Amino acid sequence: MYSLIAFPLLLIPFALYNMIIFLLNLSFTDTLFDIPLLEGRRMPVTTGDVIVGIALLMLYVEVIKAARGSKGVMDHLLAFVLLIGMAAELALVPKATTPTLLLLIAISFIDVIAGLSIPGRPRQQEIVIEDAERARY
Repeated sequence: MYSLIAFPLLLIPFALYNMIIFLLNLSFTDTLFDIPLLEGRRMPVTTGDVIVGIALLMLYVEVIKAARGSKGVMDHLLAFVLLIGMAAELALVPKATTPTLLLLIAISFIDVIAGLSIPGRPRQQEIVIEDAERARY
């Protein structure tokens, strides 16, 4: 877990998003697979759904990092820079204007806010016994 410090994990779904939209020229509404439901119904799962699902898993890990207190200032700063980069891409790149990117931005915003508002684990205080002989019973 310590190797993940100061690396915004939401960069992974954002990179996948950019690879899909710019390198593969795929649509985020393409059905990747179907999930069978009751009475013969099937629920289609699209490319955008998978990207958002991956982002939610990464958000979970980021919140765990913040709750354990292992998220430092650099990690918060990189998460904020990633949020700004996503928002800039949504605003400035016409091809990237999709609801999937908007959801990624919302998830990134939650990461930034949660990282700042979740207090880290308090540090354990060290107890020092000055006179060890009197402490024995």
